[in-house]
Amino acid sequence: MNFADFWGTVFSFENYGDILALVIDSVWAGAILGLLGGVVGTFVMKRDLAFAVHGISELSFAGAAFALLVGADIVTGSLVGSVAAALVVGLMGGRAREKNSVIGVLMPFGLGLGILFLALYQGRAANKFSLLTGQIVAVDTVQLQTLAIAAAVVIATLIAVWRPLTFASVDPEMAFARGVPVRLLSIAFMVVLGVSVALSIQVVGALLVLALLITPAAAALRVTSSPKLVLLLSVLFAMAATVGGILLALGGRLPISPYITTLSFLFYVVCAVIGWVRHRMGLTGRVVRPARESSERTTPVAA
Repeated sequence: MNFADFWGTVFSFENYGDILALVIDSVWAGAILGLLGGVVGTFVMKRDLAFAVHGISELSFAGAAFALLVGADIVTGSLVGSVAAALVVGLMGGRAREKNSVIGVLMPFGLGLGILFLALYQGRAANKFSLLTGQIVAVDTVQLQTLAIAAAVVIATLIAVWRPLTFASVDPEMAFARGVPVRLLSIAFMVVLGVSVALSIQVVGALLVLALLITPAAAALRVTSSPKLVLLLSVLFAMAATVGGILLALGGRLPISPYITTLSFLFYVVCAVIGWVRHRMGLTGRVVRPARESSERTTPVAA
C-alpha cells in the first residue's frame, strides 16, 4: 500500500454530507458519551482507578460477547458484566493493593470468557470485531434516548454525592474520621464506573475504553490543578475526541476507535508539553509570598 492508498483509506470525504445526515444520532451519542467520560474520568484519576477501568472493561466485553452469542441485547450484556465486575472490586478490595489484586484476577478471566463466547459465535465477523474496536454508526433514535437517560442518571448520581465523594477521593482516612461513608461511596462509584464503561464500549470497544475515561482527565491534570478547570477541560477533551473521531471516521474506511484514540492521545501530548514548559518556566500557578512578608505575618508583635 502506497501513501495515496493509505490516505484514501483514512480520509475520503466523498458524499460526506449525505453520510453525515444519516448518522446524526451517532454524533449526538458521541457527544453524550464524551460528556459522561469527561465527568467520570476526573474521579477515576482522583481515586487512582485507571487499572480498574481496564479490568471492568474485560468483564463488560465478556458480558457483551455472551449476549451476542445467545442473541440478547449487547448493551444489556455489557452492562451486566461491567456492573458485576465493579461490585466485585468495590466489595472485595478495600485498599489500593487489594483492588489491584482483584482486578488482576478479573482481567484474564473476563478476557478469556469473551474470547470463548466469540469463538462459539457463528454470526458475522464484523459483530465480533465491533466489540473490541467499537461501532457507533448504527445508533438509532431509541438507542440515543436510552443512552441519554442512562448518562443523565449517572451524572445526576455524581452530582448528588459530589462533595463527599471528592473528600473521600482526596483524603479517605480523614473523610472516614469525619463520618463520611467512605466504603459506601466507593461501592456506589464503582457501580457508576461500571455503567460508564459499558456505555463507552459501544464507541471505542473493550480494548480502548481508556481513551474516554482516562486520557482526557489525565491530559487536563497536566496543565492545571484547579478542580473546576480539570473537570471543564476533561469534558472538553473527551467530547472533542469523541465527536471529532466520529466525524473523521465517516470520511474513511477504518473503525471509529483509531480516530478517537488518536485525537485523545494528541490532546494528552499537547497538554504534557504545555505542562512541561510551564514547569520549566516556573509558571505553576501558585502564589508565593516574599520571605519578609511571610515572617512578618508569623512573628508575634511585642506588647
